[in-house]
Amino acid sequence: MCLFLAVISGITTISAQVSTTSNTAPLSPQSPTYADFAHFVTSAPLVIKAQVINAKTLKRGVGGTPPPGFVRMLVSAQVGTLIRGEGGLPPRISYLADVALNAAGRVPKLRKQQVLLFALPGKTPDTVQLLSRHAQMEWRSEREAIVRAITTEVLASGAAPPVSAVGDAFHVTGTVAGESETQIFLKTQGGGPVSLSIIRRPDQAPHWGVSLGEVVDEAAVPPSHNTLLWYRLACGLPRQLPPESVRTLAVLDAEAVQRDYAFVLEGLGTCERTL
Repeated sequence: MCLFLAVISGITTISAQVSTTSNTAPLSPQSPTYADFAHFVTSAPLVIKAQVINAKTLKRGVGGTPPPGFVRMLVSAQVGTLIRGEGGLPPRISYLADVALNAAGRVPKLRKQQVLLFALPGKTPDTVQLLSRHAQMEWRSEREAIVRAITTEVLASGAAPPVSAVGDAFHVTGTVAGESETQIFLKTQGGGPVSLSIIRRPDQAPHWGVSLGEVVDEAAVPPSHNTLLWYRLACGLPRQLPPESVRTLAVLDAEAVQRDYAFVLEGLGTCERTL
């Protein structure tokens, strides 16, 4: 679809796609974190490396009204690599983006810029819909490497599933003072089994791990930071253990589980998002 025809005959189709998602940044100005990349890769069926061919500013009101300080642009880009996606894409695609004006109040030049796009399929084969207002990022080699690594994990057999809730928890004290074991079962999208185990031994530092499987692995270890499993837990677990998870436990056991759950969260660290 040539740019002229996109504006004249295809603008209604593309504008309908933009109205459901606010695409208010041409190139994300912030530095994305690993959690940002993981969010985009796990949410977007299309991950594309492309080069902007042209970006045409639309008249006010055409294709919707952008927020103050932005202009709505119809972007045409040459597809370089389809990092994630099924069925392929045509060599050239178009999409709408609300582009922030620069400090001088002018529209920035996007032509020839290489970008990473996180998108949904459009209404036509040669259009896509940006996932969010930050879903067009300036391409950098290190960013592409992170995105490719996450994509590989997401598409792998037995990939860590998204956590939807915390299930039941159990706590057992040992025969020696200071000895205990806690198991916390997680609910996931798709029903895949995930569980946390926290083991305490006298004169030893407490240890926790995560198991992906029906059998709880006593040798389970914490996930490495900046991996898909780490992201699923650090960004998917609630900050407080739900009361329902310990509803059947005695008071002291419930308190021990809450302490162990907090220990897991401390080990995971924060889910830092900038976008």
